[in-house]
Amino acid sequence: MKILFLGAPDSPVFLWLKQQGEDVHSTLDKITVDYVLENKFNFLISYGYRYVLKKEILDLFPNRAINLHISYLPYNRGSDPNFWSFIDGTPKGVTIHYLDEGVDTGDIIVQKEVVFDSLETETLASSYQKLHTESIGRLW
Repeated sequence: MKILFLGAPDSPVFLWLKQQGEDVHSTLDKITVDYVLENKFNFLISYGYRYVLKKEILDLFPNRAINLHISYLPYNRGSDPNFWSFIDGTPKGVTIHYLDEGVDTGDIIVQKEVVFDSLETETLASSYQKLHTESIGRLW
């Protein structure tokens, strides 16, 4: 299996996949159908990727394209979900879901609500790190 990882090459997800012996390639660039076909990827994992994938690309990965998102979906879809969970007072957590044409609207595979000890002492940086760690922990 050849995995396309949409995210940073120093991401713990990418590094973990490599440690498992997977044939995985990372990019933060906007991808095209030609790029996917030329490289013969057959599974896609997104984590921290800033582009919305078009239907033509998703159609190449039926039930094989997932996203790790640091929010308790359906709350706080899109970018900066951790920030918005504090501003909006919505539940905080992590979700792994299938990718579809919407923004963080695909069917949920697994999710976990994360409750912080004290919102008075928690910072965006510390809460982000906890959510990041919890999200990665959902993989293994």
